[in-house]
Amino acid sequence: MTVEDLLPRRAHRLRVALTAAALTGAMLASACTTAGPRVNFTPTTRPSQSASPAPSPSPAGPVVYDSGPVVAPAQGALLGAWVRPTASQTQADRIAAVRGLQKEIGRQLDIVNTYRRFDDPFPTDSDRAFLKAGSTLMVSWALPASREVDAGKDDKAIAAWARRFAAVDAPMLLRMRWEMDRKNIASDVGTPAEFVTAWKRVRGIFAAQHVTNVSFVFCPTAAGFEDGTAQQFYPGDGEVDWICADVYATNHLDPIDELMGPFLKWSATHPKPIIIGEFGVSESWGGVSRASWLNAAAQTFQENPQIKAISYFDSNPDGNVKSQSYRLPTGSHELAAFAAIARMPYFNPNNRTVKSP
Repeated sequence: MTVEDLLPRRAHRLRVALTAAALTGAMLASACTTAGPRVNFTPTTRPSQSASPAPSPSPAGPVVYDSGPVVAPAQGALLGAWVRPTASQTQADRIAAVRGLQKEIGRQLDIVNTYRRFDDPFPTDSDRAFLKAGSTLMVSWALPASREVDAGKDDKAIAAWARRFAAVDAPMLLRMRWEMDRKNIASDVGTPAEFVTAWKRVRGIFAAQHVTNVSFVFCPTAAGFEDGTAQQFYPGDGEVDWICADVYATNHLDPIDELMGPFLKWSATHPKPIIIGEFGVSESWGGVSRASWLNAAAQTFQENPQIKAISYFDSNPDGNVKSQSYRLPTGSHELAAFAAIARMPYFNPNNRTVKSP
């Protein structure tokens, strides 16, 4: 069983076209530098779908969100990633992959994303290594079918998972059944009502096992907010610690503010910190355009202070076409852009330096 089995398919539902030809020559030139000026996309003639940003900090100071055990920074946003090893999926390879990205960007990641099926081990050697190094784990956890959970068939197994989390001496993010709004997993997720019931049952079991170090993350796709699908799965403010969305530029080079517009508009009505659980721009657009997209994404993140964490999807799964591959190659424009973002004080509120696990 490979991590790729858990990873979402990306090519659907991203529809707003912005081609690479829309980039000006000045953008292309400036995107080639590691720490050059910020690059914006040329505005299109179509109406923008961007949402109004989250409420700005009041004169008394920044908004403080109730984020559970994983505390959201008062200012700025935490930086994370899923880093897929280029070779095998051994524990040593996973550690080496994260360490390699950290060396490339010149600092330690605040958050390390990792994917788990229901029958996978936890914690693993790599989990322990990342925690020991001071990073926060975000566990993207694939639950059984909602109907099974609702019927109580998995209560004992869920309780065992809860005890494993409780035994870890560190706060963690639990992204429970991420991207539940995807149509290709609807048979497992079930209806929104079934999903919400399953979510609440799992939270109840974790509470019964005295788990106090887990922040629960609700994370559909950003695209699911366009037609109102994703919102239907929301368990409620009392059941969620962080809200989240996964957002990608795949077959179209859509600016991230448009891709996230409906999600940000919805999120502004919920007093929760936001984590962008996965974001990426596909290799099919080439290094210069990818760097421009990342720079524009960083601007969007800063303009929405409710966004308190971001996590890049640094992965090129076997067999994926370029429009579904998001790896940041060594020596590339896009990696240089991501490294520049990682070194910005706004995305390094804890003043992280490289500390390999």
